Amino acid sequence: MQSEEAEELLFGADYDAAEDFHRRLRGRADWPIFTVPVTAGRLHIVYRNVEEDTGTDYLLHHPDWDRAELLAQDDGHFMGPGLSWPERAAAADNGLAGGSTTDPCSRLLLLLPAFGDTALSAGAAERLTEALRNRTAVEAPEQLAAALLEGQGPRGPMHWTMTGDGQRINDGSYSFRNPTALPAHRLARVTAALAP
Repeated sequence: MQSEEAEELLFGADYDAAEDFHRRLRGRADWPIFTVPVTAGRLHIVYRNVEEDTGTDYLLHHPDWDRAELLAQDDGHFMGPGLSWPERAAAADNGLAGGSTTDPCSRLLLLLPAFGDTALSAGAAERLTEALRNRTAVEAPEQLAAALLEGQGPRGPMHWTMTGDGQRINDGSYSFRNPTALPAHRLARVTAALAP
């Protein structure tokens, strides 16, 4: 959340309960992991519970790859965005088994911090409102959806393009999907794995 308005809409009168939940999530000895299957592979959302270095990592993995690709990091040194709106919506809606949940609303919210895109679909606000209404107890889901889509995470919305050789890239200087961050062949395989 990049604005006081979004924070107030999200936490409202339940700020203490949200802080308590956050402390319990971050105070665990294990690292909670949520998995979302994608076109080719899996997106892992890892809550990194390292003392003095907590954060959330968004990793894309395919069994044929030699390494998982870090798409975004949500911590004190945010890197991202890692997902465009079409990629995020496709991952939420694909219904593929093998993840933590097949529920599109839950998936959409799990992937929210890794997303940033200047080109939102016409129904993006309604879609996020539905997810907030179905999976949270916020009092004003329409207002919160609008505030979240306006701010879109620590780096804000980014412009995504497709290169001639099959790479979906963005112009974010703090993004792993910027052409200066990853070699072309790795950007291409990430794009193929996340294809809507």
